[in-house]
Amino acid sequence: MNAHAGAAAGSPAPRGILRGRPEQWLFKGIYGLVLASALVAALDVPGEKANPGQDALWVLLTALVSAVAHGYAHVIARRASGDGAARPGRVRAVLDEWPLVAAALPTVVLVLAASAGWWAEETAVDTALGLNTVSLFCLGVMAARAAGLGRLASCRAGALDMLLGLAIIAADALID
Repeated sequence: MNAHAGAAAGSPAPRGILRGRPEQWLFKGIYGLVLASALVAALDVPGEKANPGQDALWVLLTALVSAVAHGYAHVIARRASGDGAARPGRVRAVLDEWPLVAAALPTVVLVLAASAGWWAEETAVDTALGLNTVSLFCLGVMAARAAGLGRLASCRAGALDMLLGLAIIAADALID
């Protein structure tokens, strides 16, 4: 995945939604998708009474708290390095973590749909895991393309990112 870092090393300016810092989108998006996938898989315990509303709330709350903790960790690291004056403020550091939360929102919506009775929680979880795995691939490809990689290299990068989602699906199947 280190092939994505080429955008910061002077390659052409990224296009589309990854404009600015594609390596940050990649990091935060992948982190949010993996976090949401792992949490929703863990919360869907076979044999227990389903509570999709509470599970959706836990996924959202965990994404929000993780974003705040990650932003705050950046603030602490900057302070410890003595580089705090050259960077955005504390609030900005936390707000910069919004892609992490945004990446978890589709999972929250899918589980809330189960809470509304549109489908079973197990179906919502399986759909979220599948969607997140495909999203990991797409995000990896988009970030690699924004970093200036060719189509084949971008697809390889996306496939490597997708392996994270497949690992969660495999773990969920083995643990259930």
